[in-house]
Amino acid sequence: MRPEIVLFGDSITQQSFRSGGWGAALADSYSRKADVKVRGYGGYNTRWALFLLQHLFPLDSKKPPAAATIFFGANDAAVLGRTGERQHVPVEEYKENLRKIVLHLKECSPTILIVLITPPPVDEDGRNEFARSLYGKDASGLPERMNEVTGVYAKKCIELAEEMGLRSINLWSAMQETEGWQKKFLSDGLHLTPEGNAVFHQEVVKVFSEAWLSAAEMPYDFPHHSEIDGKNPEKAFQQRCI
Repeated sequence: MRPEIVLFGDSITQQSFRSGGWGAALADSYSRKADVKVRGYGGYNTRWALFLLQHLFPLDSKKPPAAATIFFGANDAAVLGRTGERQHVPVEEYKENLRKIVLHLKECSPTILIVLITPPPVDEDGRNEFARSLYGKDASGLPERMNEVTGVYAKKCIELAEEMGLRSINLWSAMQETEGWQKKFLSDGLHLTPEGNAVFHQEVVKVFSEAWLSAAEMPYDFPHHSEIDGKNPEKAFQQRCI
């Protein structure tokens, strides 16, 4: 049976199977080799994600995931005193919540490949523009997320990955290496554009390939059509499926 790759995160994961999304691209990269499952929950922070663990990753599962991405922090980093403060999680709690998620997944499967992903950077002007598009003159004028604050959460995410010996992607830093990243990679100051999705997809594939989950090196689940003899098709399936 094909191994499973689970994408666990917030709205940036939930939206990843939209046209041009990084999750859809990942499913294409692993087509016929692994099943990519999206478990993204818009608006969620790590505190709320803990309530999902036993439902999404039951400890008695006979087929736990082979790999999982953990992509939270954009909501945890919401600024107190502004419109998104209900989602705020203190940064030290954020780190410990990520640790709890990792430990649960490792209890499901000691061999699971876990990739921690930082939140993306925040374009504060883009967030203000988005707020005005929703609320008009009633928009507060203060972005509910700030890039500097989100950077603190990104640092804690990478810190935990290093402590636990995990693979990680510092999306917060990687995207800011490109001039004009604010509009090129972010659609509303936070969520990803098609270009942002493409960059992120490349990062995920790179990390998986550097581990032991390279799509290029994985076999197809069933024979490629070129291996099937039109006069004796059974032979190909006997060799591959026994």
